[in-house]
Amino acid sequence: MNILKNLHKMISYQENLDREGFILKETKDDKEAGPDKSGRPANPDNSGKSGDPDNGGKPPDKDRPQSKRICFKKPRRPSEMHKSEPSLKQDSVSSSLDQNMEAINRLYGLPKNKDIVLRDFYLGTSPSLKGMAVFIDGLTDKTLQDLLFQALMLFADRPAPDDRGKLAELVKEALLPGNQVKVIDGLKDVLSAVNTGDTVLFLEGCARAVLVETKGWEHRGVERPVAEQIILGPQEAFTETLRANTALLRKIIKNENLTTEFVVVGERSQTNVAFMYLRDLANPDLVKEVKRRIKSIKTDYVLDSGVIEQFIEDNPYSLNPTILATERPDRVASKVAEGRVAIIVDGSPFVLVVPTSMYEQLHTGEELYNRWQYGSFIRWLRALAFLLSFLLPGFYLAVVLYHQEMIPTELLLAIAGNRERVPFPSIVEVLLMEFSFELIREAGLRIPGVMGSTIGIVGALILGQAAVQANIVSPILVILVAVTGLASFAIPYYSLAFTMRIYRFFYIFLGTTLGFFGISMGLLAQVIVTANLKSFGSPYLAPAGPKTSDWADVVTVAPVFFHEKRPDYINPQETTRQPKVSRGWIKKNADEKAGDKND
Repeated sequence: MNILKNLHKMISYQENLDREGFILKETKDDKEAGPDKSGRPANPDNSGKSGDPDNGGKPPDKDRPQSKRICFKKPRRPSEMHKSEPSLKQDSVSSSLDQNMEAINRLYGLPKNKDIVLRDFYLGTSPSLKGMAVFIDGLTDKTLQDLLFQALMLFADRPAPDDRGKLAELVKEALLPGNQVKVIDGLKDVLSAVNTGDTVLFLEGCARAVLVETKGWEHRGVERPVAEQIILGPQEAFTETLRANTALLRKIIKNENLTTEFVVVGERSQTNVAFMYLRDLANPDLVKEVKRRIKSIKTDYVLDSGVIEQFIEDNPYSLNPTILATERPDRVASKVAEGRVAIIVDGSPFVLVVPTSMYEQLHTGEELYNRWQYGSFIRWLRALAFLLSFLLPGFYLAVVLYHQEMIPTELLLAIAGNRERVPFPSIVEVLLMEFSFELIREAGLRIPGVMGSTIGIVGALILGQAAVQANIVSPILVILVAVTGLASFAIPYYSLAFTMRIYRFFYIFLGTTLGFFGISMGLLAQVIVTANLKSFGSPYLAPAGPKTSDWADVVTVAPVFFHEKRPDYINPQETTRQPKVSRGWIKKNADEKAGDKND
C-alpha cells in the first residue's frame, strides 16, 4: 500500500510551497483580491473552524503549511502597453547631444545591449564640434565606416557655421563624399535607419541628424538555382539581399519604366517589401491592388515571401497556389515584361509574381530557350505526368475492385497471381506504399548533402524489394507507386506538386468506394472548384478556361516569332509584344526577290 501511495505522490502534481516560479508571482492586486483563484474568501465564516476540502473536511492542521491559491492577473496586450507606455518620450532629435545619447540609451537598452555602438568624435571644423555616431556592429561596412570618420575628422577643414542648426546641411553638402546621405529630424527615422545597417550622426547644437548609408552585412552571393534547375538558359538565382534581387531584375530589363516601390511590413521585424512593374505596361488597377493588400498586412514579423503569399492570396483555403514563387530572375523578368507585378521580400530568395495561372506553373523558361518542337514535347510529357501524379493510384484501385473487364485477361491473371499471397486488401497496399514513399521523400529532403538522395534511392529499393519478398505488397503496385512519384517530381512548381500529392489521396478514396464513377465526380468537382479560383482578379485556368485568346500557349509551344500578343487575361496597357512579321530578314529577302523579278 505504501508503494502505491509513493507512486501516486510521484506522478501527482504538488505545489511548491517554498518558492514560486519566475512567471507566476502574486501581484499587489491579487493580494487585495484574496488568495482564492475563484474570488472566494479563504475563510468565509471567519471562525477559523471551516473544513479544508483538501484535508477530507477536517480542520486545518496548524503545523502543516497551508497551500496558497493564487489568482493571476491577465497580462495586457502589447498594443495596450504601447498605448499606456509610449516608447518615444521625445519624438524629434534634440539639439543637446546629451539628451540624444540618453534617448538612444533608453530606446536600445544600453549598456545591456552589446552590439549597439556609440562613437564620440570631433568634427575637424574650426572650431571643432563634438558629435556622436550610432550604428550596429555587424550590419555596417567597416571600410565605409573608416572613410566616413576620415572625412569628418581629418578632411573637414572648413569653418563651422554660426547657426548650429545648419550644421547637418554643412556635413551633408560639404563634408561627406558619399552619395546616399540624408538629413532626418525624427527619432523614429533614426531607429529605422540604425536597425537596417545605416549610421546616424548627432551633432552638438543641431536639432537634426545625418543619415549615412553604410550597409555591409554578410550575405550570400549570386549562385545557381537550386529548386528550378535547367540545362539551357541563365544560371543565376535570387539571393536573400533585397537590393541584389532588384539589381538582377534591372540587369535584365534595362528600361526607364521599370518602377520599384517599397513597403515596410511587420511591426517588430520592419521587413522591406518591394514590388516591381513596368509603369507603361502593367495595369494600374493591378498595381493599386497589390499595394493595397501588402499595406494592409498587420503582423509582428515577416521572415519570408511565403508568409506574404499567405497574407495576400485570394483563396487561402484552397489547395491550389494562386501566386507564383520562383528563384529565377529570367522568369520574373519575362513575367514583368508581360505586365505582371513582382513582389520581392527582403531576406527571401524567392520572388512572388501576380497574377498567375495553373498552366504557367507547369511551364519553365527552358521550353522557350529550346526549339519549339523540343518545348512542345516536354510540355506534353509534363501534362501526362501531371495527370498521372494524382490519378494513377485511384485509377488502379477502381479497375481492380470494380472494372476488371477493362483489363486484358493475361494482365488480370498476372495481377491476381501476384496478389494471391498478399494478406491485405488493395486499399491497404496502396496506402502503405504511398505513405512509405512520402516518408522516404521527406527523409531524403531533410538529410543534408549527398546522403539525402542516396538514402532516398537506397531506401526505396530496399523497402520495395523487401515488401515484395515478404508478400506485403504486390510487384505491380510498387511499379505504380514509383511511376506516380516520378510523375509528381516532373511538375516544376513545388507548391503545385504538393497540391497534387494531396489530391492523390482523395482519388484513392473515391476509386476505392465508387470506382470510375467516383473518379469522374472527383474530376468534375476539382474542375469546378479550380475554375472558380482567381489570382488578383485573373481566372486561374486562363487562357483555356475561360478561353481568352485565339492562340493559347498552354500545352503546345509556338515558335517565338508567333508570340505577337501578350496574355490578354491580365489586361496589360499594351497587348502587342512584337509585329506580325518579327523576322525582318524574311521580309527583306522577299523584297529583294520581288525586285529581281521586276528587273
